[in-house]
Amino acid sequence: MSEQTKRFYVSNKNESVPMFDSKFMEFFSHVHPATPVILYVPVIVYFLYRAFAQGNMSILVIVGLFLLGVLMWTLLEYVVHRYVFHYEPKTRPGKMLHFIIHGVHHDYPNDASRLVLPPVISVPMAVLLYFLFTFTFRGYAPPISAGFALGYVCYDTIHYATHHFAMKNRVGLWLKQYHLRHHYKEDEAGFGVSSPLWDYVFKTTRK
Repeated sequence: MSEQTKRFYVSNKNESVPMFDSKFMEFFSHVHPATPVILYVPVIVYFLYRAFAQGNMSILVIVGLFLLGVLMWTLLEYVVHRYVFHYEPKTRPGKMLHFIIHGVHHDYPNDASRLVLPPVISVPMAVLLYFLFTFTFRGYAPPISAGFALGYVCYDTIHYATHHFAMKNRVGLWLKQYHLRHHYKEDEAGFGVSSPLWDYVFKTTRK
């Protein structure tokens, strides 16, 4: 078995390199994988509470909007991963920014402290998206926002698990192999991490 094949099937060893000369910047580039759960699960509960407290939506409507939010996240996950994370800039500053955003993850895919988005980035983005959802969906924003936030938490959790957990159940193992194929065999395919749905829709399951 080749070394590359071994790395494809076994992805548990931690590996990390410094990204910044500044200790301050370097500190904020490392994030514990439980951070999204701690930050956003209370937010999800709050939005669901607001949805039910409004009293103008049935349970079926709330569930439907919640699932719509999850679906919206999976689409954003796919689009950002494919067109932003895998965009290849030509300029030196662009290449440096690309490395910080996603390149480092492909060079060091088992860096356990760089598998989730730092709160200094995710929180402002979450606030911006919430205001966008409120402006667009008005009173329907809370359940949609809850579903969207759950989609993000699932994405970060699944992403970490595919790199560092054994994933013994059939679905988990399939997701692990699907994502690691993106890292070690076909980095121009398999952009879905929490779900392969949009890879099938846009025919990017394989190159």
